[in-house]
Amino acid sequence: MRGTRPPDATEQGTRPGWGVLLPACLSTFVVNANSSAVSILIPPISVDLDAPVGLLQWAVTGYLLVGAAVIVTAGALGDVFGRRKLFLLGFGLFIVSCLIIALAGSGQVVVFGRLVQGAAGATLLASGLSLLSVNSSGDAQLKAVSLWGAAAASGAAAGPVVGGVLNEVAGWQGLFWIDAAIATACIPLVLRVVPESRDPNRPRRVDVAGTVLIAAALVPFVLAMTEGASWGWISLPTLACLVTSALAVMGFVLVERHVAAPLLDLRLLRNTALVGATGAILIGAGAIAALSFVLSLYFQQPQALDMTSLQAGLATLPLAAAVVLIAPLVAPLAHHFGSRTVIGTGFALLTASFGALAMVRPSWDYGMFVVPLLGVAIGLALSNSPASSIATAAVPPEQVGAASGISNMARYVGGAVMTAVVAGIYTRVTEQREGRGDTAAESLATAFSGASIAMAAFSAVGVVLALLAARRPPPPGLADYAVAASATTHTLPLIRRGHRRHLGDNRRQ
Repeated sequence: MRGTRPPDATEQGTRPGWGVLLPACLSTFVVNANSSAVSILIPPISVDLDAPVGLLQWAVTGYLLVGAAVIVTAGALGDVFGRRKLFLLGFGLFIVSCLIIALAGSGQVVVFGRLVQGAAGATLLASGLSLLSVNSSGDAQLKAVSLWGAAAASGAAAGPVVGGVLNEVAGWQGLFWIDAAIATACIPLVLRVVPESRDPNRPRRVDVAGTVLIAAALVPFVLAMTEGASWGWISLPTLACLVTSALAVMGFVLVERHVAAPLLDLRLLRNTALVGATGAILIGAGAIAALSFVLSLYFQQPQALDMTSLQAGLATLPLAAAVVLIAPLVAPLAHHFGSRTVIGTGFALLTASFGALAMVRPSWDYGMFVVPLLGVAIGLALSNSPASSIATAAVPPEQVGAASGISNMARYVGGAVMTAVVAGIYTRVTEQREGRGDTAAESLATAFSGASIAMAAFSAVGVVLALLAARRPPPPGLADYAVAASATTHTLPLIRRGHRRHLGDNRRQ
């Protein structure tokens, strides 16, 4: 029953055991490594398959769009039909998606495979963390989820380097063959040692209509953001996409007001702290996703830095390492200076760092990028962890799961929308400048500058959202134990013993 202690519990809590912890951590490592590696692989995939970068952009944005629609629904499906079943389904979909991509003969097939992979990744993240939460309790649960978050952060940091190494050794397909092999090895382990669990108190209905309407709202909106510059912002296709998106949003609101188990509790949108924190999370996730995409293109362009995929992957290491090292220091800083100050400082630093990147010139070498990129990394670390904690600390205990779902969905949506906007600017400006007679190097630098200005503008909005997110001080002892780095992770914040517990409310059944 809900709230009861399992027989083997101790004062330190129930430990999940390696049988649960290993596949959960391994899956989140692989999913995050795969996600961060794909941007590095876009240029070699484009060359090998003779596919335009504009098409392959959907391998990134499409993945995120599907993930946004699926991640909350996957959690609900696990509660109803069994979390282990959903975990296994996630592995199966992930294997299939890797095979589709590795065997692809065209850019369209790669994009399709990545859409399937978006559903697989969201399912693995949601069900893996849920299995950890219901198979542990107390301090042991905090440690388990911390390891899960560290695995997510490590995967996100390692992805570009692993992708670059495998591309040099085995071609861009190597990443997907390795991922398929790891996922295949996890299935017998899960079948053997992971117990099944579900929530008998949850309604058996799943909000399928809400999931479909989220996708119907996001896809045309991102399409308009991607193609609007070339179609024309007031052209019929652009306006049709935006109207379709708006109608889907209205439909979603109507559906959520009447379904028994809504995907999103609309009453949460009245909570200004939650709305502000969610907006901050969205911008942080979007910033890192968009920056990763344009950096991988610019660094590997022969007329720019002319790096190999391995060199481009290694070039991202200072950013990833800085985020991982700074993340554990953020909670004490927020406690000492206040969340509003820390989040606002993080977004102010992001704005300034993107402003510095906007000063790029064709003569810049890699060394000129290092300091601004470190500023971006520190800004992301400062803004993400407190915002993630506020998002769940700002709601009553019974709404923590819903608030966490909103936060995770925001990460996907932010990544998809900002990547679409920034990639569209980068492509359009490059074409315009080359059409005016600029050299390729000048055109690319101007395009990167324009993309950086857009990211700076988004980050400036984050400063305002920080004021909304932290209007009320968080409860004493607030800390983000899941030390996953920046917005590429999907960690649910936890509260110290004696305060509200965000995980583990649903015990094993």
